[in-house]
Amino acid sequence: MMKKVLVLGATSAIAQATVRLLAARGAALYLVGRNPERLQAVAQDARTRGAARVETEALDLDDLARHEALVTRAEEALGGLDGALLAHGILGDQAQAQGSYAETEKVLHTNFLSAVSLLTPLANRFESQKAGTLVVISSVAGDRGRQSNYVYGASKGALNVFLQGLRNRLARSGVAVVTVKPGFVDTPMTAAMKKNPLFASPEAVARGIVRAVETRQDEVYLPDFWRPIMFLIRGIPERVFKRLKL
Repeated sequence: MMKKVLVLGATSAIAQATVRLLAARGAALYLVGRNPERLQAVAQDARTRGAARVETEALDLDDLARHEALVTRAEEALGGLDGALLAHGILGDQAQAQGSYAETEKVLHTNFLSAVSLLTPLANRFESQKAGTLVVISSVAGDRGRQSNYVYGASKGALNVFLQGLRNRLARSGVAVVTVKPGFVDTPMTAAMKKNPLFASPEAVARGIVRAVETRQDEVYLPDFWRPIMFLIRGIPERVFKRLKL
């Protein structure tokens, strides 16, 4: 299990739920988020639950130029790193993105480029020490482009391919790369969506993340029922799929 963990996007609902589980296992945590007040609340809760150490840093992770130094500070603060959880991201607005490249670029920048910028120094460090676990929250939306969210889906699909290559590269060094693909999760990001039985709680997703790390899974759908659902969706012929309103 990860014991010295950098958590990026620590104030997101899924990250908070995962931090609670890691803290209860006595992990040392370096928490990064944009909102200082919310970040301190997450940190205090982690200390209460038994985290060995908790450090925080308020930072906008869209600022790529600051990523390398961030990883160094986290490593120094915890006396090394053996895990990282990337949990930051935005849903964006598909309608706005269709009419404006600037809106599309925001989604791609946060969900893909920012993640790649962070994963690059982390992967290099873990490869050098021949140990470590990279956990990245992606989405089932990256499995196939749908008209209702293809910009968001494209950002996650690109991330999935990057993680596949990274996993292939790092496997010989003993470094695990875990791609987490949640379906609908009841979080502030999806507050405007009408809820249905397919929605999972952040706590359920967090438990799945911890389980995937412990069992060193490469790719995990959360909840697991999304695996057969996405298998079927990926299998629909394009000539049929393009006529569907999804």
